[in-house]
Amino acid sequence: MVANTSNMPVAAREASIYTGITLAEYFRDMGFNVSMMADSTSRWAEALREISGRLAEMPADAGFPAYLGAKLAQFYERAGRVKCLRSPDREGSVTIVGAVSPPGGDFSDPVTASTLAIVQVFWGLDKKLAQRKHFPSVNWSISYSNYDRILEEYYNQYDPDFMRLKTKFREILQEEEDLTEIVQLVGKDSLSEDQKVVLEIAKVIREDFLQQNAFSDYDYNCPLHKTLGMMKSIVRFFDQSKRAIAESLKSEKKISWAIISNSIEKQLLELSQMKFKDPAQPREELNNYFTNLCEEIDQEFRKLTIG
Repeated sequence: MVANTSNMPVAAREASIYTGITLAEYFRDMGFNVSMMADSTSRWAEALREISGRLAEMPADAGFPAYLGAKLAQFYERAGRVKCLRSPDREGSVTIVGAVSPPGGDFSDPVTASTLAIVQVFWGLDKKLAQRKHFPSVNWSISYSNYDRILEEYYNQYDPDFMRLKTKFREILQEEEDLTEIVQLVGKDSLSEDQKVVLEIAKVIREDFLQQNAFSDYDYNCPLHKTLGMMKSIVRFFDQSKRAIAESLKSEKKISWAIISNSIEKQLLELSQMKFKDPAQPREELNNYFTNLCEEIDQEFRKLTIG
């Protein structure tokens, strides 16, 4: 651990990040796989700004030096996997996890903007989610990964539906965000029935899929097969609801979200209970549970539309 607090000399604070990555490279060259946590690059950038100011360098955005982006890039590019020279044969890696602490949560801050231009994965923590006790408080709208295409082959081997389901989840959550603004202005009654479906299923995704409790017996871990089963069940209910409402517009029997939630109440409740399944259960048992749930959803919707 390299610790340089805010009351220490500015030169020490500026040097700490380089000291940390040099130590990581030392262990990497010994053949270890090293994870380095830099908390936080914003404090390091502030020390860099102080030094730049004392050297009378030309300030750029928010007083930071013009070479801030280049300095951050030089730091992050030291991550990676290497094969060491000479004997014995050694392979090591350095993974950098950098925390950015923008003042007031402003993501247009120069340090955040420069970091986003460099890194391939970004988890944006949201203060509003944390205040609502939604943990982990990762904002799904601003977080991203550029490794999707690289990992697509692996996920396709596991299950070809995974990438499609993930995209569908993002679409539902994005549509919910747009609809929330309308609801705040004119109320929920102004929405169409299929828009009400989006809001209700997005609530299931947020509260019963994304929200986790690391201190529970059932939620501390979620293996990929359980994640996939939950995703398939939620998307199946969503697609069937939209289809039932769309088909009812062409017939005399009108189907609304209220009718769906009352008629298929058991399966809707089951969607919110899925997370309580013990992840330590055998994979086959969990897969059978989710397959049966999807079949029940299809059956109930058939009864609703035909009956």
